[in-house]
Amino acid sequence: MPPPPASTLPKPGARASRPTLGQILALPPQWLGMYEDFITKNAGQVSQIESALRSLTYIIPGRFRDAEIASESIHSGVQLLSLYHDNLLTRAVSRLPIPPMPSAHARYTRFWREKSKLYRRVAMLLQMVVYTELLCEMTAKRRGGERTRWRVVVLLEAIKAVCRLLLLRITRSRPLVTPVLPEREPIPEDVAEEDLLDGDAAQSESELMDEVSTNGHMAESLLNGSSATVKPPHEREWRMPRTGTSLPSLPNPGDISTYLLGRVLTADDIKPAAKLLNQLQGAGQAAEVLHILAPLVYATALARSKNRKSWTPWLVGIAVEYAARQLRDRSLRTTALEREEWSKRGWAMGWWAMRGAFYENVTKGAVGGVTRRMPGFIAGILEDYEYLWENYYFSTSA
Repeated sequence: MPPPPASTLPKPGARASRPTLGQILALPPQWLGMYEDFITKNAGQVSQIESALRSLTYIIPGRFRDAEIASESIHSGVQLLSLYHDNLLTRAVSRLPIPPMPSAHARYTRFWREKSKLYRRVAMLLQMVVYTELLCEMTAKRRGGERTRWRVVVLLEAIKAVCRLLLLRITRSRPLVTPVLPEREPIPEDVAEEDLLDGDAAQSESELMDEVSTNGHMAESLLNGSSATVKPPHEREWRMPRTGTSLPSLPNPGDISTYLLGRVLTADDIKPAAKLLNQLQGAGQAAEVLHILAPLVYATALARSKNRKSWTPWLVGIAVEYAARQLRDRSLRTTALEREEWSKRGWAMGWWAMRGAFYENVTKGAVGGVTRRMPGFIAGILEDYEYLWENYYFSTSA
């Protein structure tokens, strides 16, 4: 066998070939794909890590005065990362052969996010502003003082108001929901891996009711890519060998009510997503606009006031919010999702007790009295929150 040509032999001391520019640029997308795959297969663990990091920033909000920006940076970073994770998991769940039954809020927001690119972009901008507003306020105060801080506060409230008015326009005068993007659906229990492999089999109309309770179990198992422990007999299904049709087993005698309720479809479950909220007209539309503008009106009045104990800004802000609640549509045509949203807004009005003149003249003394009666560790946490409530507008912004 003749020896290879001299030109093909490596020269002594020659260096290994360096990666090309194309190979270097191809690495970040590969890493991103690996990261996305990891998130979709470990959704439960990722949620626990996010919750732990949030809890850490809640426990020490102002314990170290010089580290408040660092603590809020961690919190804002976790929130933004969670927003990205929510998007990944929502896309992964939507690709399942049999996706789980989503909530009314998830159906509605997902519908508009997929239908309108403008809605998706505006909603994403709004969520990012909400997650970073307190950090922006802290940074503005640190660098430019009180005047710069209030300019940033009013600017951020104006941006949020414009985004919400745009969303109101895009959805054709339908009430806004909170949040404006789909929330991460709760992860159900795992099912056996062999059940997932057969999940794309054809299903008859008689199985429609079973999907309500069983689809959720298929979602996380496919996302996590692992099989679970064997279920109790009353929770397993029997698959017919010839047709492949799944038949539910008999329920546990002590849990018949829950078993039946889990297989009931409500009117909202079969209603088109766009019909989950009615279009507003007249007083209802005016109420929604007032609700959107209330934070901006209050922030502007507070920025113009030189006395922290003045009641004028507080009365103006809560008057606009109260007028919105009084003008809202209370007729029988209101949907369950709309009533749920107004219930959230009602609970959010409790934050007015922690704002402006009401806090300075009423709540502050009550909080101080409670703090003095608490154990040292809990009292320290309350004092840290008092520091935030007294110095930052967005710490009590709903």
